Amino acid sequence: MISPAFASILASGRAQFNGRAVEARRRFPALDMAAFGAFLHDGVDPLVLAVAAAAPERVGGVTLAAYDMALELVGHGLAGPAAKNPLLNSVWRELAPSFAPMLATAPVDVLGMLSNAAIHLGGVAGARPAQWQRELAALAPQVATVAQLRAMGQVLAWRAGVAHFRMGAIAAADTLPPVLALAAFGEPGAQWPQVRDQLLANPWRGNADGREFGSFTGLGGHFGTPPQVRATADGFVVRSAERHYLLVADAYGAVLHSATAEEFAQAPAGVPASVRLDGATVHVGARSIALDLPEGDIALAANAHTLAITSPWTHAIRLLPLA
Repeated sequence: MISPAFASILASGRAQFNGRAVEARRRFPALDMAAFGAFLHDGVDPLVLAVAAAAPERVGGVTLAAYDMALELVGHGLAGPAAKNPLLNSVWRELAPSFAPMLATAPVDVLGMLSNAAIHLGGVAGARPAQWQRELAALAPQVATVAQLRAMGQVLAWRAGVAHFRMGAIAAADTLPPVLALAAFGEPGAQWPQVRDQLLANPWRGNADGREFGSFTGLGGHFGTPPQVRATADGFVVRSAERHYLLVADAYGAVLHSATAEEFAQAPAGVPASVRLDGATVHVGARSIALDLPEGDIALAANAHTLAITSPWTHAIRLLPLA
């Protein structure tokens, strides 16, 4: 059952809330009212209680905004017990209440931003949405405005594996108070200009080991055949069977986008002089890395900051920092 506080608000505006539900059913004929009721209990009630405690004079307006948005999200199948994206339920239930003072003054902006972020993160293979939610909740007491929330959400999404957010996230961090930007990176004692410059110069800052990306599609992976790789300034163009992709990777994650055969054909295939392959050992400057691959047919591709290693004996791409 919903809380007495929420039940009282619904009862006092019964005609208004019922009218909104009827209108929503016209717009979303498949709207499951049982699922909507479950989301009111699991997703809306917790944030209503949080706002009632923080700013009781505003709880009615927040409830109305949340009710309308909940109808739309459930109508699209994005929220509720059978949601396409379970993260959204968790964000409303656990994360949104952390921003109760901000919800009290800007409920549509806050709930819209958090919901859109949850939907996007839930659609990025390899992202770590639970990390994003946990870190944003921990920093909630320091976030004072909707603009700061939007910027912090983008920074933490990058840190949670959305690698193609890198440049936008650094720019977003620049709009934050330095103490908040540093908190987002877990470096409270540092100086933001120096951290920013390091992040811009080295996408692998804090991760000297690199990462492995990809596996066989038959096992739920990305590639139907062992991939071939060529470098671009922003990542790597990958060919597997007749499909082509753009792989963007850095210290925090790796994300695969669509690409074309033309982009693969036009991408260069060389490596810098500092990289050398000796049997199954790759030498990067003074470092030597023994590869768990058979000798022969190992292929290398590199851009300014990353070395990609592929072989006809694996569906995975090994990514190593060059710095």
